[in-house]
Amino acid sequence: MHNVYFYLAVSGVLTVLMWIPYILARLFTWGLPTFLHNYPKGFPVDQPEPPLWAERAKRAHLNMVETMPAFIAVVVAAASLNLASTGEAVGHWAMIFFYARIVYWVVYVVGIPYLRTPTYLISWAAILMIGAQVVG
Repeated sequence: MHNVYFYLAVSGVLTVLMWIPYILARLFTWGLPTFLHNYPKGFPVDQPEPPLWAERAKRAHLNMVETMPAFIAVVVAAASLNLASTGEAVGHWAMIFFYARIVYWVVYVVGIPYLRTPTYLISWAAILMIGAQVVG
């Protein structure tokens, strides 16, 4: 069960760090004075156009924010049930979730076709497998 806590923690840290590229792109696109002022004049209708990769980074981050509650729920449920017999499996699926989310972020930001959905589905399969350990 130790591994599952590690991957829960690093997934949380990953979620927090995923916004950095988008915010840096906004800083360079808007310029420091406008960035520090909060929003450019006319925002949101009239704003400097961010690079496409930065918009994809923002969407990948938001997707992770939306996915984390399900991951947290199954990990906490598995931990609270003290699944000693399946603890290794739960840790393994937590690891798969974490690495799938890293690959998903890279694939999404870089814009590699045909890989975004499969990596997303792998991360959700990992959540479902942890949940199956809890239910089963």
